[in-house]
Amino acid sequence: MNASEIAQVNLERHLQQNPYPGRGLVVGPSSAQDAWLMIYWIMGRSASSRNRKFVAEGGSLRTEPVDARLLTDPSLIIYDAMLELPGIYLVSNGAQTRALFEGLPAGETFDSVLAKWEREPDAPNFTLRITAMLDLRKQPGALTLSLLKANPANPDLTDRFTFRPATPPPGLGVGITTYQGDGNPLPSFSGDPLLLPCGDSADQVLDLYWNALDAENKISLAVKRIPTRGGPSEIIVRNRYGN
Repeated sequence: MNASEIAQVNLERHLQQNPYPGRGLVVGPSSAQDAWLMIYWIMGRSASSRNRKFVAEGGSLRTEPVDARLLTDPSLIIYDAMLELPGIYLVSNGAQTRALFEGLPAGETFDSVLAKWEREPDAPNFTLRITAMLDLRKQPGALTLSLLKANPANPDLTDRFTFRPATPPPGLGVGITTYQGDGNPLPSFSGDPLLLPCGDSADQVLDLYWNALDAENKISLAVKRIPTRGGPSEIIVRNRYGN
């Protein structure tokens, strides 16, 4: 199979035929526009997880409760999902987005910031922290991804995986999710990041991934369009609940 066929198979197996890949991110260059696309989604099984929506402001994306009266513990579900610095674009499934946003200008590195973080403390799932950084300060750009996951022998410890893949060809992206599928406890994502479709436009990609995610468990999806040479970005959002 060629790269496009592999990406399509991964989309079908890991998303379309999977009721619960959990939260996920994909980053790659558009096939038709002079831009990168950054994709992020959230899913939920519990009432608390489903009481969320995305809110975009400029190049920033955050989660918010649909009904603040139902919010109990915001620590793992309310966070900045996308933030950006000059030429650097960040996406993650937790508070580590803000930590990178504050740490990088202070002289820290991607690895040194994430070294202070652990997998999420939500036993028995011990959800992965997934993070990506797109650095366009030098062309053609550099993509870095991180997985922080519970050690299988001792979940009190965190295994750390950092990936620095080559720039994907136009129309293809590199992605990771928090889970392999549904279960109790939920099985963590494992292995290398997946090659996945990145499409031509933000609108097309939004439709592609929204339709691929399980209808019962998907909550919100966002696609960020980033000019290839850097600069102001644009985010489009689709929420299942709320505006």
